[in-house]
Amino acid sequence: MSDTAFEQDDYFKIDPELHLVGDISAYEHFPGVQMWWRAIDNIRRPLLQGTPEGALAGIDPAHLGKTPDPEDLLAAMDRYGVDIGCLLPESMMDTTGFSSRWVSNGDMAVAVEKHPDRFMYQPNISPIKQRGVDNAVWELEYWVKERGARIFKFYPPEDTYINDPDLWPFYRKAEELGIVLDIHTGFSWVPPGKSKYAVPILLDDVARDFPELKIVAFHMGYPHCDDLNMVALGHPNVYPCLSLLIPWAISAPRKFAKIIGEALRFVPAERIIWGTDCAGFGVQIAAAVQGFREFQIPEDMQEAYGYPAITDDDRRKIFGENLAKLIGIEPKRRVGKP
Repeated sequence: MSDTAFEQDDYFKIDPELHLVGDISAYEHFPGVQMWWRAIDNIRRPLLQGTPEGALAGIDPAHLGKTPDPEDLLAAMDRYGVDIGCLLPESMMDTTGFSSRWVSNGDMAVAVEKHPDRFMYQPNISPIKQRGVDNAVWELEYWVKERGARIFKFYPPEDTYINDPDLWPFYRKAEELGIVLDIHTGFSWVPPGKSKYAVPILLDDVARDFPELKIVAFHMGYPHCDDLNMVALGHPNVYPCLSLLIPWAISAPRKFAKIIGEALRFVPAERIIWGTDCAGFGVQIAAAVQGFREFQIPEDMQEAYGYPAITDDDRRKIFGENLAKLIGIEPKRRVGKP
C-alpha cells in the first residue's frame, strides 16, 4: 500500500464501464485471446506516454497489475473515490471463436448481489446477432423484469454493424423497457474485434429510428469524435462517454482538451458521461478520477476554438449526476459510508 493518500473529493461518481475480466487462464491458448492481451499491452503506450513523473501519487502499487477479483475492484473504487460501478462482464467471444465467453452475466450478478450498494448489474448482452436476436431479446427482458437491471452493454466489434437492420427488434425492446444501452463506438482497440462494425456514424440510423432509446456511446467514438459529436448534436438521446480517453488529461492534456472541448461545443455538459474503461487495473480508475477532477481546458484553446471552461457544476454532472439521472438512481456518495 502506498504511504501517500489519494486525494478525495465530494463528487458523486458512477462508472458505466467497470469491466469484470475474470480468470481467463483456461482460454489463453486461443490465438484471439493472445492477440487481445497483446493489444492491451500496446494501449499503454498512447495512453501513458508523456505522463509527468509523480502525476499519480497515492496509487496503490498493487493497482498497476490486473485482477480478476471484483473485491479488488471495489477496494480501488474506495481508494479513488468511485461510488458505484456498473459491473460489466467481459464477453469477447470472438477471441475464442465463439466457443466460450470470458465471464458470464451470472458471474457478474454474484458480485453485484454481494455489494448491491456499490455495484450495479450491467449485463453484457453481446453478441446479439451471432447468438440470435430472439435470444438476446429474451435475456434483456429477463434481466430487466426478473433482476431489475437498468443498464446494458452492446459490443459491436465482436458481432455486427451497429445499424444492422437485423438488430432492430432488439433496439425496439430496449427502447420499450427504458434501459440505458452502452455501445462501444470508434476503433476496436483490441483485435480480433472489427472496427468497421462500431464507427459512430452508424448510430445515426439507430438514434433516428429509436429516439427514446437512451444510448451512451463509449470512448467518444475515437478517433471519429467529430462524427459522434454530429450524431449527438442531432439526436438528444445519444450521450458521448469519455471512458478510456481520460488518462490523456494527464499525459496529453491538449489532446484531451480538443476531445472534450469539441464535445462541449456540440452538446451541453448534461449529455456527457464519465467512465474509466477499467480492464481489471486499479490504476485506470485512479487516472480517470484524477485526470478529470483536475483538468481544465487551456485558456488559449478556449479563446482560439470557442471551447468553454469546465466548471465545478460540469464536473458534478459529468462525473455522476448525468448517468444517475438516466438510470434513475439518487446521486449520493457511497464511499466511506456504513
